[in-house]
Amino acid sequence: MSAGASLYVGVDWVGNGWMAVAFDASGFESAAVFPEVGDLWARYEERAERVLVGVPVGLTESEGGGRECDRLAREVLGPCSGSVVTPPVREATRKRRYPAAKRVNERKTGRGLSKEAFAISDGIAAVDELLRNVPEARAAFTESHPEVCFRAFAGEPLGHSKRYAAGYAERMRTLAGHDRDAPPAVQAAAEATEAHEVTVDDVLDAVVLAYTARPGRGELRSLPPDPPTDPEGLPMRMVYRSETPLVAD
Repeated sequence: MSAGASLYVGVDWVGNGWMAVAFDASGFESAAVFPEVGDLWARYEERAERVLVGVPVGLTESEGGGRECDRLAREVLGPCSGSVVTPPVREATRKRRYPAAKRVNERKTGRGLSKEAFAISDGIAAVDELLRNVPEARAAFTESHPEVCFRAFAGEPLGHSKRYAAGYAERMRTLAGHDRDAPPAVQAAAEATEAHEVTVDDVLDAVVLAYTARPGRGELRSLPPDPPTDPEGLPMRMVYRSETPLVAD
């Protein structure tokens, strides 16, 4: 890593690009929107200590019970468990049309494929390609889930969807409870999206991922605590930061 303070980056897939928020040890450092995950990595690779990305990393290839991290995330999220989608198998993420991706997923796993999962397939495939081909990125990137991060910071399941005003208020209170400087950090991150179509909840997601990546109260923990790896050696886990585990170790 070159000279300069280490960065801790939260990254959210926004449908046609990537929302990134970076913190250093003292607080908010920058935010930007990138068209490709490779562009994002080029921006941060020299200083990134940790990059938490809000899309699945580590994919199943065939029939089985799915990813344990998804099951555990739904368990701890309670009312917000619907935010966790079962990702496509690796081959299906490369299909450009939903019917083709669904057929591949059914053939490989015996399960269908939700349209919500297909909608994030491009983001999943892009990160998967980067991590399989760039060892330095593989060492820095880890999967997380914004709702699991909010749940960990709040200390209890949140009651409202982030798409509604009550959910926005709930998450802003959670961030402010974690760090009193969170509201201006959210504002600064939102201002960085001015030329792009990025929603408020995408900004909140990237910010909570960045706070989770950055050292702070609690430990960086994993769902599940001892994660398996996929056929490419990528761990199938979601990390979060908490003083106590969300599930028993």
